[in-house]
Amino acid sequence: MTTGARRSWGRRNVLGAAVLGTAALSAGGVAAGTAAAAARTDGSADAAGRGASAGRHPAYRRLPVPTVIAHRGASGYRPEHTLGSYQLALDTGAHIIEQDLVPTKDGHLVCRHENDITGTTDVADHPEFASRRTTKTVDGQSLTGWFTEDFTLAELKTLRAKERIPGTRPDNTLYDGRWTVPTFDEVLRWAEKEGRRRGRPVWLHVETKHPTYFRGLGLGLEERLARLLRRYGRHRADSPTFLQSFEPSSMERMARLVRTPRVVLLWTPDDRPWDFVEAGDPRTVADLVTPEGLDWIASYAQGIGPLLDLVVPRDADGGLGEPTTLVRDAHARGLVLHPYTLRNENRFLPADFRRGTDPDAYGDVFGAYQAYFATGIDGIFTDQPDTALLAAADHRDRRG
Repeated sequence: MTTGARRSWGRRNVLGAAVLGTAALSAGGVAAGTAAAAARTDGSADAAGRGASAGRHPAYRRLPVPTVIAHRGASGYRPEHTLGSYQLALDTGAHIIEQDLVPTKDGHLVCRHENDITGTTDVADHPEFASRRTTKTVDGQSLTGWFTEDFTLAELKTLRAKERIPGTRPDNTLYDGRWTVPTFDEVLRWAEKEGRRRGRPVWLHVETKHPTYFRGLGLGLEERLARLLRRYGRHRADSPTFLQSFEPSSMERMARLVRTPRVVLLWTPDDRPWDFVEAGDPRTVADLVTPEGLDWIASYAQGIGPLLDLVVPRDADGGLGEPTTLVRDAHARGLVLHPYTLRNENRFLPADFRRGTDPDAYGDVFGAYQAYFATGIDGIFTDQPDTALLAAADHRDRRG
């Protein structure tokens, strides 16, 4: 496959259009009842801390299955977390658009995958900000670069977004400099406008990034996020929004502030969420995916977002092994599963679905989608939502 055929969204836009119709802890190990008790005493949260799952037909249960979640927008075709990426994902037919939130120095929430903006903006080309390059420790990792919390929103808006992995996605660099870093307020206004235009709500999947780290800086994310959700009417159990975080305590905190459905993100089995590390909680992700761990998550959240390898582990050769019981165990507790992230390029695929020797060429991603969909997952994060929509349609056709 040529580079042009591999990367041009326009060619698969025709195919994607065919499925547009389907798009219509407590960190200290506090007992599960704590979130429930807190919710019962806080009128803004759900009884028993369960949010939308308490309803007979919560809105998220009416989403198409498998649900296609545009990871940072259509990030396979446009620089991630830009209004251009979000718009393309929506136009392609993605069911949900993802945002990651980090704060500015003056407390505005902006959409970046990380607070380190060295690789996703042109900040290095701005001599007026050269002195702000610094080294920080974020969640135990030493990073050198420029960070959103050192910029006011006005300063950040002088920067332009660019492609994060230009070596893998060189065609995306065509759009470098076209968009600024969006605020979450701008995204909410965009979603309202697009929802009115289309006659249906625009679903969002919103992640709090490094919440313990930012709380320590006096830039807590949850209260700021809750205020914005309330302003735009996305604080209810039936809101077209998911909230998500790798730190369970962030979702516990959100459960006390709003009724918006919540998802706990899960990394590798040996990973300890950073709020656990800070609180001295010895549990790992391996503990959280046990029946007991899932019971605890279900006390304050409606879903989990596991790494795909937690659903189907890879074998010693990098191919897919046998599925775990995670889907069955989570569903038994009423939790939806939104695993992450499937991408078209060989370098990101299980070994048995790679084709050819070019790591950046597309592999047999349709085969990979079918293997994951067969496990019964409710949705999937993807950088190329048009491909995922076609795969989801194939899956539904096979099931009859």
